[in-house]
Amino acid sequence: RMAAAPPSYCFVAFPPCSKDGLVVFGKNSARPRDEVQEVVYFAAAAHDPGSKVECTYIEIEQVPKTHAVVLSRPSWLWGAEMGANEHGVCVANEAIVTREPASESEALLGMDLVRLGLERGATAKEALDVIVALLEEHGQGGNYYEDGSSCHSFQSAFLIVDRNEAWVLETSGKYWAAEKITEGVKCICNQLSLTTKIDAEHPELRNYVKSQGWWNEDSDFNFSEVFSLADDHIACCSGRESLEKQGGDVSAQAMIDVLRDKDSGVCVDSESFLTTASIVSVLPQDPSFPCIHYFTGTPDPSRSIFKPFIFVDDVKSVPKVQSPSFGNDDPAKKIPRFQEKPDRRHELYKAHEWARSLLENDQDKGQKLMKIMLDLEKQGLEAMEDILSRTEILDPAEVVDLFYDCVDTELKFFK
Repeated sequence: RMAAAPPSYCFVAFPPCSKDGLVVFGKNSARPRDEVQEVVYFAAAAHDPGSKVECTYIEIEQVPKTHAVVLSRPSWLWGAEMGANEHGVCVANEAIVTREPASESEALLGMDLVRLGLERGATAKEALDVIVALLEEHGQGGNYYEDGSSCHSFQSAFLIVDRNEAWVLETSGKYWAAEKITEGVKCICNQLSLTTKIDAEHPELRNYVKSQGWWNEDSDFNFSEVFSLADDHIACCSGRESLEKQGGDVSAQAMIDVLRDKDSGVCVDSESFLTTASIVSVLPQDPSFPCIHYFTGTPDPSRSIFKPFIFVDDVKSVPKVQSPSFGNDDPAKKIPRFQEKPDRRHELYKAHEWARSLLENDQDKGQKLMKIMLDLEKQGLEAMEDILSRTEILDPAEVVDLFYDCVDTELKFFK
């Protein structure tokens, strides 16, 4: 039997469900329990003609210009689980299982495609076009986990969002279909969700499934029904109801609350998987306001705090949420891969391990610490709301150290 895909959840809320002309995006990244996620920023860059970019497993052609990106990623790989770029595009991916076995041979990972879409697409639709073109050219495949003993490969689904619209993109091999969303709430998780509303698709998709004998044109073409293994394409999302209950008031805080909810299953904490990092982004539909991206950089959002990041020139880098780099000695880069697992914990991750043991062993102190942390988070959220309600243009100098300072303050509380 194929390995179960980790149950990550991604959400987007548009008006009329979200607050005052905001698009709100969120994802919990469910991954193997001991995997470390880091938060990294890469500035926009120009590249020489003919240069290449080394992704997790393969090298591909680089483009002349890449956009600035901020990413939350498992620290052993090149791509990302989720992230945003300077143009207000957010992308998250889901590992999914379809009736076609995912390729174990090394190609692009779904997570590489997240980063490539962000670096190369200035709108959600551009990012989608980038991802499907690369899928066509290079294919997807290879181990999703840092595991030397077996290969876990999956197909990919993506939630791609900008200030105006979102695209749900689902893939199986190089074949794909996508749906455009411009209002209400959408949730995607680790199974196919597209049915008969398809707004863009691989040009050969229908011919391919007919040739496989999976569809014969006597019923409407339903992507999930055609590509799912069995009847596992149910409406997967418990979190969506809680967002819809907000009645037009989905804000960053409401999205954070949904991501923290263990009872609904959205915040995964199971024997094999844990929510190892989370993101919430607020994208004002009015382009004169900045987009705000909140990252935890640590596992379990119910015990982590969401810290704001805003794209400005010369944004200060934050080594305390970056894992150590092992260069070419990294076991993820050597063949055979993953023969050992180096210690990839960053400073904030280590501080959190200490805090977690406190929460588990001294309830009283733990509760006090958590209260201080949540107050800190609330101050950040309120300061960001203030930025979004001002009439004057944001002074970049005001937020150049924003994420750095939040991480720093968080670490001080743990000391």
